[in-house]
Amino acid sequence: MRPVLYVLTFLSVMGLAFWAYRENYATQQALKDMAALQDDIAALREALTLQRAEWAYLNRPERLRQLATLNFDRLGLFPLTPEQLGAARDIAYPPQVPLMGSIDNPQDVIGQVAPDGDFP
Repeated sequence: MRPVLYVLTFLSVMGLAFWAYRENYATQQALKDMAALQDDIAALREALTLQRAEWAYLNRPERLRQLATLNFDRLGLFPLTPEQLGAARDIAYPPQVPLMGSIDNPQDVIGQVAPDGDFP
């Protein structure tokens, strides 16, 4: 009986060692994948910061004013003044249309209503 117990113990230890070996390599691979994703995220954040800086540089008011002056003949852009804006009361809104037609006879029912609340 003891040799069978020794063999079973030996096989269980070998099985656990194999499982631990596989889990170790799976964990190392997951850590490598996570590090690669973090590097990708850092690179994307850096690129986003660079694009935001470039956008701010291209949208400088003095640069836009210069571009509007250079392209005035083609675009006909004028500076925005308060007189060009209207008041909210001057906006013509469409008339209110009811979402449903009028209900002429509210007692008209199609089909039967179950008394216990179950629907057919």
